[in-house]
Amino acid sequence: MSGNKPTSLRFSLDGFLRRGGETDHHADGWGIAFHEGRSCKLFLDDQPAAGSSLVERIKRMPLRARNVIAHVRKATHGEVSLSNCHPFVRLLWGRQWVFAHNGDLPGFRTPADAHFKPIGSTDSEAAFCALLDGLRTCFGNSEPSTPTLYLALRRISAELASHGTFNYLLTNGELLFAHCSTSLYYSVRQAPFGTVKLIDCGVQVDLAQLNQADDRYSVVATQPLTEGEAWQALQPGELKVFLHGEELSQAFAPRP
Repeated sequence: MSGNKPTSLRFSLDGFLRRGGETDHHADGWGIAFHEGRSCKLFLDDQPAAGSSLVERIKRMPLRARNVIAHVRKATHGEVSLSNCHPFVRLLWGRQWVFAHNGDLPGFRTPADAHFKPIGSTDSEAAFCALLDGLRTCFGNSEPSTPTLYLALRRISAELASHGTFNYLLTNGELLFAHCSTSLYYSVRQAPFGTVKLIDCGVQVDLAQLNQADDRYSVVATQPLTEGEAWQALQPGELKVFLHGEELSQAFAPRP
């Protein structure tokens, strides 16, 4: 999620976290990062998200953020453990970068001389480290402008996607990047807000009762979370970037 104001996103999380072992088979751990500014609050659990006591505690916390990344894991590489739960976090240019991956990159490993190294044993974390290493190689210790960063990420993402399936979400606390390899969807929520129903549990909510007239936020997911609102599919190889809930990618893409 990328928003123009700090928000709890509780309604969407109620449905999404059910996919961790109840409405879907992603039951090998889960995690969520609430990002505000340059740092984040990170929660990880190697148990299924559906029915997790930690999920229930998080729902009772007054957690609000402009950027949120949540992930439910289906293990393909690496054992079920906290060190292998997404999202992963690393520090670059004075910001905590948060990353979550849905896909499979068979045989991908982080080079031995890499600056960023995995803690766990997943191909996902190895790809995250390689992605940040690519940015560090391009720009050193100087954070680039958003258009320059976008174009570099698009090139690095295409290289990593050549190893397999590389659907991911990435945020530095300000920008939210979404890269599609096979399946990603997004929905922009802003006034006039309507009534939507969660696909995973059938709960219906009037978004106008949960938001103010000037609220705007974009929600990105592997598959749509709701009925009753427009979800747009990303195309394979496409990289989107969101700022304060607004999709900006068209302004940065190279022109023919």
